[in-house]
Amino acid sequence: MSITYLVTVSGPDRVGVGGELFAALSLLTVDGCLRDVGQITIRGTLVLCAEVTVSAGVSAEDLHAALATRDIVRDGMSANVSPVVATEATTGRLLLVTLLAPTVSTAQLHGVFAAFASVGATCERIVHLASYPVDCYELVVRGEDHVALREAVTTAVQGSGLDVAMQRAGLHRRAKHLVVMDADSTLLQDEVIDLLAEEANCGDEVAHITELAMAGELDFAQSLRQRVALLTGLDEAVLGRVRDRIRLSPGARTLLRTLHRLGYVPAVVSGGFVEILAPLLKELNVELLEANHLEIVDGRLTGRVTGPIVDRAGKARALERFAERVGVPLEQTVAVGDGANDIDMLSAAGLGIAFNAKPVVREHADAALSVPYLDTVLYFLGISREEIEAE
Repeated sequence: MSITYLVTVSGPDRVGVGGELFAALSLLTVDGCLRDVGQITIRGTLVLCAEVTVSAGVSAEDLHAALATRDIVRDGMSANVSPVVATEATTGRLLLVTLLAPTVSTAQLHGVFAAFASVGATCERIVHLASYPVDCYELVVRGEDHVALREAVTTAVQGSGLDVAMQRAGLHRRAKHLVVMDADSTLLQDEVIDLLAEEANCGDEVAHITELAMAGELDFAQSLRQRVALLTGLDEAVLGRVRDRIRLSPGARTLLRTLHRLGYVPAVVSGGFVEILAPLLKELNVELLEANHLEIVDGRLTGRVTGPIVDRAGKARALERFAERVGVPLEQTVAVGDGANDIDMLSAAGLGIAFNAKPVVREHADAALSVPYLDTVLYFLGISREEIEAE
């Protein structure tokens, strides 16, 4: 027979507390085991918990006496020993809930935790992943019904200003080795076709066609052909001027640099144009690109595209090809995009992230970001600001 206790020491942190605790526990757990341990220090205040299983003859008083032999309870440090009783709160599967906002407030957290309680779920751990450029917390939540839990949290954060991602807990999250991004209004702040239209003095006409496509009156392929036709006769030298005007999204370089350093493979799939994107991505050390090709004859744009058009379905197919090339299953891929053209790609990926997207796109994504910083994608992968800023 055996019994399990939770031993908690808390108070002002000092050097050696962990060693003192485990030395004390070793006096009584020769025939038992350390089942779990957790520690957190906030502003110099320590909370250290150890779950230990000992023989049935060992009482809470015996554990307290062992702690006293190591002189742990001093200088404001306190200790508590309590038997562990299995309850509903300790059953169920784990779900990772990542919360992100410019500043996460207590009122926002109250709404989320009320959602947990409404479906009988409990939060086991909270990690503050970042405070810059946004606040980000990662919560490990235990619950029996993950569908109900997701629905409750999604409802709770609506209109609250919180972005949220919910994923099954486990090492598989860090195994998402391929990160595929849209270009226009995701990796880039700009829409390349609009910049080309300005050079061709047809910005209003291109904008009107874009509106028709967004309203569902034209599909992407139709709208692309009509917009490119308005560029007929444009000198190819314009492409260089447009590349010089392109602005990366805030955090884009940080995102790519961190992905490379941590062994992830970045890729870009775009409804834009290879002629614009390829030189830029070479500079950014991104080797995987799929986009449309402008036809150029005698140094001028013909107003046509060549080859298959990279549309909504084409983006999803590109994701699959890249995953096969990198050698990872789709479950280990991440897709990031903002438009309806990205929906199939977001749905196919292991983790689909809508980046400053319209509601219809957010509905098809696993997670959504409404902040302008592209490097916040890293937080949904469990990568902390400290890891991002590491040399």
